[in-house]
Amino acid sequence: MTDTGVLLAICAYVLVMVGIGAWAARKIKNNHDFMLAGQRIGRLVLTGTLLATWTGAGTIMGRASFSYTYGPFASIFYSLGAPLGILIMYLFLAKRIRMHSKYTVPEIMQERYGSSVRVVTAVAILLAYTAIMSEQVRGLGYILHLTTGVSEDAAKVIGLVVIVFLAFAGGLISVAYTDAISALLITVGLAGGFLFVLVHVGGFGGLVDSLPAENTTWTGGLSPIQLAGYVLPTLLLILGDQNMYQRFSAASSPEVAKRSTLGFLFGDVFFYGAIIVLASSATVLLPAVQPDTAVLRLATDSLPGVLGGLLLMSATAFIITTGNSYLLSSAGNLVHDIYRSFSRKEDNSRGELLLTRVAIVVLGVGAFAVGELFPGVLEIQVFSYTMYGAVVTPSLLATFLWKRATAAGCIASMVTGITATLVWEFALDKPHDWNSVLVALPLSVLALVLGSLATPSRRPGPVASPSVGEREQ
Repeated sequence: MTDTGVLLAICAYVLVMVGIGAWAARKIKNNHDFMLAGQRIGRLVLTGTLLATWTGAGTIMGRASFSYTYGPFASIFYSLGAPLGILIMYLFLAKRIRMHSKYTVPEIMQERYGSSVRVVTAVAILLAYTAIMSEQVRGLGYILHLTTGVSEDAAKVIGLVVIVFLAFAGGLISVAYTDAISALLITVGLAGGFLFVLVHVGGFGGLVDSLPAENTTWTGGLSPIQLAGYVLPTLLLILGDQNMYQRFSAASSPEVAKRSTLGFLFGDVFFYGAIIVLASSATVLLPAVQPDTAVLRLATDSLPGVLGGLLLMSATAFIITTGNSYLLSSAGNLVHDIYRSFSRKEDNSRGELLLTRVAIVVLGVGAFAVGELFPGVLEIQVFSYTMYGAVVTPSLLATFLWKRATAAGCIASMVTGITATLVWEFALDKPHDWNSVLVALPLSVLALVLGSLATPSRRPGPVASPSVGEREQ
């Protein structure tokens, strides 16, 4: 496949996604349809949207950068967080989340702790999600730059427009169906690239023999505590990720929500394994490329045309599906959790639909600006995952697992987590090359425990409240 053929294939994929977005827009009657797809999503589509949402630029570029730099064995440890988190979801969380059926995580927090926690949680999620969205904008810009030759800045603007349109047009209906199609494309593309590259480097044994000595160790030259600083953010994010919670809430039943996690688990393990092999092989085949672009350059420089084009289309699918998902989710925080908390107007689903769409555009522009603060996708990934996992996840899990947690403890935990992350990352510039989660998480948990024990509990646990579907009726 020529460069022109690759570009045409990517453009065709993008046009199909845009067409689905336009189709989905016609099915949107109110904000319940827009945010939770009317709670009509079945098992296969739910599995696909969970998988495609979770594996975005952080996987195809951030995880690839780690594998390229530190080797396949260290990457196996790095990748343990997500499968472990998915297993915990299957065993304890998926059905409970669907039974709550909320638009956003702060709504779950408010139900347990009261309104004071809702806004603080929403602000923390917006900080994290804006950074995650910026990963996707940068990632799509890389692909368009490689395939079209336009400048990276112009390519990032084009990528931003595509991501914003898909979230703006059809909401979760659009996102869920484009995710499911993209998950299938990603699976085929990764499988083809994985098999070709593995044969090309002489199998697993040949790959290991060709790698630099340091890249064949189980730590890749990192200390155990530095390696833990990469593992923990992923585990913490997936356990509390609002995108996952929204998709479980959109399932047609609690049982569908639970069963979908099994396909999610198997797909996640395959995706991560394929990326590890591809990026580690790029260390051998393309030893001097930018680590962020290892898999992309493998597609353009080493794979046969058709396979390379398919892998680039898969990378595009990775990024678009994750970008519009996080954009839609964070717009819900801005409207449902922050605007609604301060507005005295009566709830109006159609009015909120308009506000949500405006918020999508505003947040997309904000994500573009935030991405310029970081040197690469891996750095954005670790920061954003920590900002969410160390700040939101401890208090969120406490709503399900610790009856003694209080609103004061949650607020103390989130404020401590935000402060510790920002100070460690920017004011102190990551002493000892430790990622901020190693400091922010223990401080956040300590603040949650001490703050909760020092104040009276509001109520013993979550109580039932009307589902979002009932509120729309």
